[in-house]
Amino acid sequence: MSDHGHPTATADSHDGHAEGDFAHPLPLPMLFGVFGALVFLTIVTVAQANYDLGSFDIAVVMFIATIKAVLVGLFFMHLAFDKPFNLIVFLSSFVFVALFVIITLSDANMNSDSFEDNPNDALPAVAAEM
Repeated sequence: MSDHGHPTATADSHDGHAEGDFAHPLPLPMLFGVFGALVFLTIVTVAQANYDLGSFDIAVVMFIATIKAVLVGLFFMHLAFDKPFNLIVFLSSFVFVALFVIITLSDANMNSDSFEDNPNDALPAVAAEM
């Protein structure tokens, strides 16, 4: 048979990985370490609920949640060891979601002061019909 000009795959090509092999196996101690960090941060989040930090409550909880999301993305989704392009695509999706939410909220704030119905607004219309 002819090789049609394609080089043959050897054990030394692609650093020992077969073509199309995208797995990034991580050592179990590293995965258990990340799991332990996630459990610890979850306990810190629950414990933080017992303290009144005023307006900083949301900031602290969101900071802890951001750290947990970064750990999950880097290690369990293998973004730390993947191509940089995949990380850029992943992060850009969050940028666009944030952009859409900001635009939506700014538009909602320009249209009305409150989303709650004011029952006093309906009374003059009813009185005018009588």
